[in-house]
Amino acid sequence: MNKTTLNMLLLTLALLAAQAVVFNNLVLFGVAVPMVFIYAIVAQPVTLGTNWSVTLGFLIGLAADVFADTYGVNAVSCTLLAFVRKPVFHLYVQRDEDPGDQLSNMRVMGVPAFMKYAATMVLIYCTVECIVEAFGVYHILRMLVRILASTVYTLLIIYALDSLSLRRKRSN
Repeated sequence: MNKTTLNMLLLTLALLAAQAVVFNNLVLFGVAVPMVFIYAIVAQPVTLGTNWSVTLGFLIGLAADVFADTYGVNAVSCTLLAFVRKPVFHLYVQRDEDPGDQLSNMRVMGVPAFMKYAATMVLIYCTVECIVEAFGVYHILRMLVRILASTVYTLLIIYALDSLSLRRKRSN
């Protein structure tokens, strides 16, 4: 097990625990819920194969479902998120600029590219999660507000988490 794999495993476990204990209880105005555990999918190395990525996404979503008691909503959303990860990444980073085996974060990609990438990924996740949870589009305005509010809330926390790791790397 190499260092990157071990770091990703520890990050995933820490984010799932934090989601279950802290972030599931930080609901703003009954609408915005931060889904911080998806950072484990967003930050995966680009060289990770799609099959591995989708399998890990499903397992991460399933673990989040167990803690949140949401019967597969996160598993479906995380599986789709893991599937579209590479194409979304290559929307913002050219193939010749691939960071190799490194993680997808601000230090490697740069702040503007990472924020666009993360915003797209979080928006995809929140949209799928809200549609699957509502199982339809009956209250379209409430659902749109929930998608946008959860996306912004999650993105702010992901930015803060990634900034902490960026600052830690610069101080070393």
